[in-house]
Amino acid sequence: MKVGKRLKSTVCSTNVVVVRAADVALSCGGAPVVEDLAGEPSGDVAPGLDGGTLLGKRYLHEASGLEVMCVQAGAGSLSVDGVVLEVKAAKSLPASD
Repeated sequence: MKVGKRLKSTVCSTNVVVVRAADVALSCGGAPVVEDLAGEPSGDVAPGLDGGTLLGKRYLHEASGLEVMCVQAGAGSLSVDGVVLEVKAAKSLPASD
């Protein structure tokens, strides 16, 4: 995976862009993501991996450092080796009294 690469789910409408790359196998809804999807997504989202993705949110896999940003929301959850990725929390800015 390279930074800036756009990846698509094969089972839902989720699309992500790689922000920080890592050598892992990213999945969405239990199915591997692909660079280029010919046609519409097909298949079913796996139970337990159906929490969905949110537009504009960044998702992080802490163990590998992988970070992706959702550019099109969908029904499947992003995961690496069956572990669902966390939504990256926003950094709090210092007060500007």
